Amino acid sequence: MEQLKAVILAAGKGTRMKSDLPKVVHTIDGKCLVDYVIEAARGAGAEEICLVVGYKHEEVEQKICHKDVSFVLQPEQLGTGHAVRCAQEFLGDTGYTMILFGDTPLITSATLKRLLDYHMQQNNAVTVLSALIDDPTGYGRIIRDENGAFVKSVEHKDATEEERSSHEINSGMYIFNTAELKEALGKITPNNAQGEYYLPDTLTVIRQKGLKVDAFSLESPEDISGVNDQEQLKEAAEIIRKRMK
Repeated sequence: MEQLKAVILAAGKGTRMKSDLPKVVHTIDGKCLVDYVIEAARGAGAEEICLVVGYKHEEVEQKICHKDVSFVLQPEQLGTGHAVRCAQEFLGDTGYTMILFGDTPLITSATLKRLLDYHMQQNNAVTVLSALIDDPTGYGRIIRDENGAFVKSVEHKDATEEERSSHEINSGMYIFNTAELKEALGKITPNNAQGEYYLPDTLTVIRQKGLKVDAFSLESPEDISGVNDQEQLKEAAEIIRKRMK
């Protein structure tokens, strides 16, 4: 298999945690949230891992258990597309790149392996990890045509009423063919409600080239659940402890 690298987005403050700590260094059983993500990426075959850091980045670099990763600084928060752009030198020009979030400790190497296998079997240029949820309010939506083929991913704020009726959400986790990711990152613009560079916009760029863009939908959204506040941190800790029994 061609080389697999992972970029983990870990620059946010996480104001809803009501804490001065960067969100990704909150712990479950003595391990930072982002350490769980690093382990999942390694278990799925990522040979090199880069953390995109920002808020109190020295603290993130110091507190994580896994020191065999590289870091790039996102000096200001201009969106997920901008965050990945900050890691462009790390990406290289060949192989595959996995994009993950540092605040999703429930993601597993088994799920990421399934995503990678699907990506390769379908000969996709990019595959987004998605899931069906009961209440998709606030999440980016996966839009499919009447035959179930992927059309686009749209942020909640930018979605039409009809698009918001989709219950399939974009987890923000992807496998890209690295060369296509790099090219698409150069073409996205901050032309949206937030004035940010959205990573999902790369999917439209890649699809317009005539390449295959797809979504791999999980049966259960548990693995892609993020931690945004203390209550979700407790819930994630309970799930992790159950899994270890």
